[in-house]
Amino acid sequence: MKPTLTLGETRTPDGSRFSLHEHDGDYFLKINGEQLMSSTWTLSERLLADIGCPGEPPVEAKRILIGGLGLGFSMKRALEITGPDAEVVVAELLPEVADWNREHLQHVNGHLMEDPRVEIYLGDVYQAILEAAKGKRKKWDAILLDTDNGPTSLIQPQNKQMYDRRGFGMIFDSLAPGARVAFWAADEEPGFEKRLRKYGFRDTERHKIKPHERAKKATHRVYVGVKPG
Repeated sequence: MKPTLTLGETRTPDGSRFSLHEHDGDYFLKINGEQLMSSTWTLSERLLADIGCPGEPPVEAKRILIGGLGLGFSMKRALEITGPDAEVVVAELLPEVADWNREHLQHVNGHLMEDPRVEIYLGDVYQAILEAAKGKRKKWDAILLDTDNGPTSLIQPQNKQMYDRRGFGMIFDSLAPGARVAFWAADEEPGFEKRLRKYGFRDTERHKIKPHERAKKATHRVYVGVKPG
């Protein structure tokens, strides 16, 4: 039986243990020993980009912000569906995750970090949202958030600032007219669409998604809100 190798380990701001593992050619990210994502289950990460940037490739969205690099599958799909003049900014809180993608995951998606359309923003995605809301960056055409297991199941405690009144307001202000924000969630988030509408978003959507192609149940969710054009 092939062993599971630990390729890297670091600490999150709240002290949690965050690690990268490899087993028989597959890769896994874990927090405190619990699996967050893997290179075997990537469907919902890829669909996050399709749902957040709808349309036939090349999609209209030119400036896309992705919250969380992970194993790079949302970034990969965003690059596949956008044109040559797109800007894909990937905000990653932990510099080690970016290093792991370059060092250990080159043959997975790490090489895509060198695509001229990509900017790796080392920091909290909320700061990239604030910069656009305050005019320090151009407005986003799409924001794809995969930073938590859902608004009520946070990976990092400070992420709650994205889901309160001020957070929704900053997201709204950071978007261009007609732009979309998409939130990935591991499970159902009752009332989340209603909250999006409360803070000005229209055409809200809830998408049920299987964790992988062979799964029998669509356990994951992607919630979408559109800023009026």
